[in-house]
Amino acid sequence: MCFLCDVKHSSWPGRRGFLLAAAGSAATLVSAPLLAQVDVGQSSSLRNLVPAEELEAASVQQYAKLLAEAKSQGALAPPGNAQLQRLTTISRRLIPHAAQWNERAKQWRWEINLIGSKQVNAFCMPGGKIAFYTGILDQLKLTDDEAAMIMGHEMAHALREHARARIAKSQGTGTLLSLGAQLLGLGELGNVAANVGTELLTLRFSRDDESDADLVGLELAARGGYNPQAAVSLWQKMAQAGGGSSGPSFLSTHPSGPQRIQELQSNVPKVQGLYQRARS
Repeated sequence: MCFLCDVKHSSWPGRRGFLLAAAGSAATLVSAPLLAQVDVGQSSSLRNLVPAEELEAASVQQYAKLLAEAKSQGALAPPGNAQLQRLTTISRRLIPHAAQWNERAKQWRWEINLIGSKQVNAFCMPGGKIAFYTGILDQLKLTDDEAAMIMGHEMAHALREHARARIAKSQGTGTLLSLGAQLLGLGELGNVAANVGTELLTLRFSRDDESDADLVGLELAARGGYNPQAAVSLWQKMAQAGGGSSGPSFLSTHPSGPQRIQELQSNVPKVQGLYQRARS
């Protein structure tokens, strides 16, 4: 999973904030988008081995389970929570630009939640299910621009369907063999959701996936009117937070090294025009 997705190992699930069902129609209010400015190529063709509908259904089921568990533990931020409202505002500015990267995003029931926990984390599951930990907002003292970069990054994982590709790569001797039989009419396709649902909680994204999400997220945030230079300051904060043995655990597998910051810095000029256009 991505550097911010260790949340899926935790017993502290996200707070259900609201359904952004109007996101698809909101996209029609946005002027015709410019072509993509960052160069990330096509999504992995391996994703096609895992039906998107079934994976998204698995996400809905797992997300609902997390929310129920959070509610039972009193870890859910109420709708009027100031931090949740802040995240809501950011999401409403990013979501209308999502369909440019994945047409299925028009059909997703986007949802944003806030998790009352000191952990430094956030995630977006397939189908547009987003959650943040209060810890990532508080401990890193994120500006709105920096929070938008994190949200864009997590949305990018879902939009670029990294989970579909990773499951395809990791289940060649298990789930995919069964899935192949199902696709050939030899089994029930509905079993896929049950087979991969729990795997969504333990998935790890590759460094290529992370780079991909960095750049797509950078562009999403810029299109939403958030300063792309914040991607650099964000990862500088991540690097500082990762110092010493008590740093966030996700940095042990996805370190904030100079190469990551340099790649983001070199791509900031590519999306600067989108940011300026959104702010005008």
